[in-house]
Amino acid sequence: MRTFVLIAALLISFSTAFSQSLSFGRNSQLEVGLALGPSFFLGDLGGNRGIGKTFVKDVNFPYTKFMGGIYGTYYPAEWIGVRLAVNYGTIEANDSIINDKGGWEHDRKQRNLNFRSKILEGYAALEIYPTVFFENSDGLKGKFRPYGLIGFGAFKFNPKSKYYGPNGAAWVELQPLRLEGQGMAEYPDRKPYKLTAFEIPMGFGFKYYVKENLYVGLEVLHRKTFTDYLDDVSKTYIDPALFDTYLSSSQATIARQMMYRERFYNPTITRPTINQQRGDPTENDSYFSTLIKIGWRLGQWNPQLRQLRCPVYY
Repeated sequence: MRTFVLIAALLISFSTAFSQSLSFGRNSQLEVGLALGPSFFLGDLGGNRGIGKTFVKDVNFPYTKFMGGIYGTYYPAEWIGVRLAVNYGTIEANDSIINDKGGWEHDRKQRNLNFRSKILEGYAALEIYPTVFFENSDGLKGKFRPYGLIGFGAFKFNPKSKYYGPNGAAWVELQPLRLEGQGMAEYPDRKPYKLTAFEIPMGFGFKYYVKENLYVGLEVLHRKTFTDYLDDVSKTYIDPALFDTYLSSSQATIARQMMYRERFYNPTITRPTINQQRGDPTENDSYFSTLIKIGWRLGQWNPQLRQLRCPVYY
């Protein structure tokens, strides 16, 4: 948070100085800004009643996390912008929060898995401002501009889950445990997944210019991803005996607990799991954020500055 405030102060100072040194007959073409707000996971873990879907019905608000970042936008015309952005945050989900009514959600509740992951993303996107064509005045102050956006980017993730061992609880990385047989000869179609994946960010928002060179806004941004392993859950359960073949003894102990946790809490359970559904491979995971934004139009023309300029420029 201290870093966020420091960057904001530097940007304000820079944009003020830059605006005083430059003026244009038209609106400036460059904006920079900061964004901060809650982030939510949509995937195989957690959710609500019914079949799990990557849709807002399965948002679990108790596992709200936060994401923040910086961005810059170039406007070749006022109605369209080209954005470059970098964001960093966290996503998390837990089956234990599911309200079990005995429907499709029952098996997910029994599975009792959890995860969290840091997310570092970068993307490029187009912003479209349809209401610009109906504006009938120059300048930006006092203008309200809704917009939509879509782009392409990449992100890094690393799912972890809480392991309960003899020395207490600890968060452990899930990818090296190969919980669904990734890289095992018995499952030749299951390759180890990468911790970097592509995404398509898409969303909508609005800006309100409180000054010629300053605006505040709100944006909802959904990420369609190209991985089903944000939460390390996708396909079917494997034979836990395989962990002893492919992992160290300490890893195998952890993996058996991480793969299916109903028996961990209730050792009397004898329900078979091998080759039974663990996740839904037909839908990739996704996540979204709701970001409060503050931005600056660098070098934005100010009507008051025209009165101070030397007549030689007119």
